[in-house]
Amino acid sequence: MHNSLWQTRDISYSGCAAQLFFFMFFMSLEVSLLTIMCYDRYVSICKPLHYGTLLGSRACAHMAAAAWASAFLNALLHTANTFSLPLCHGNALGQFFCEIPQLLKLSCSKSYLRELGLLAVSIVVASSCFVFMVFSYVQIFRAVLRIPSEQGRHKAFSTCLPHLAVLSLFVSTGSFAYLKPSSMSSPSLDLALSVLYSVVPPALNPLIYSLRNQELKAAVWTLMSGPFRKH
Repeated sequence: MHNSLWQTRDISYSGCAAQLFFFMFFMSLEVSLLTIMCYDRYVSICKPLHYGTLLGSRACAHMAAAAWASAFLNALLHTANTFSLPLCHGNALGQFFCEIPQLLKLSCSKSYLRELGLLAVSIVVASSCFVFMVFSYVQIFRAVLRIPSEQGRHKAFSTCLPHLAVLSLFVSTGSFAYLKPSSMSSPSLDLALSVLYSVVPPALNPLIYSLRNQELKAAVWTLMSGPFRKH
């Protein structure tokens, strides 16, 4: 936002490191929290009688703490490892933010293979979370199809499918952006992939999680139409 408002493309070394850290932190946290939310839906629909036991306040606190701690550790490892590499191929990034693949292109050290290994581990963990979520949704859909009410089935599907669609976009484009071979790299493709996994899912989150809430929609409508109401 600073670059857009002040019409500059420059960022300091420390600013780039901070941007990369927070980007990796929130991206990792997003995957963890989406996995926890999926597990919550699975238990509430498929094992409702065990919900209080499996997802009590203590269990929720432990899962939230684990999500934040793992995201912090993952971001710290990637940031420290990336910025420990000597950068000798200029200082121009072919991207609109400090992204690991673009920073690795500036490195002249073979140590970048260590960072690629860390990225591969992170992608495997994210893919495992995605497989767990798909499996959970299969179980959820099987349970939903047994609901006798058509309205109930429609409500359950309309709640789950948008979440699954955005998650699929996030994981597939993010994995491809970080694991694609260098021979397939091009400025336009890198930019398009980065927009798809870093901009589109967060932009759709309010639409999926908030605007579907009838009470919130009624409150927004009241707020917007309030000055024009006649008494």
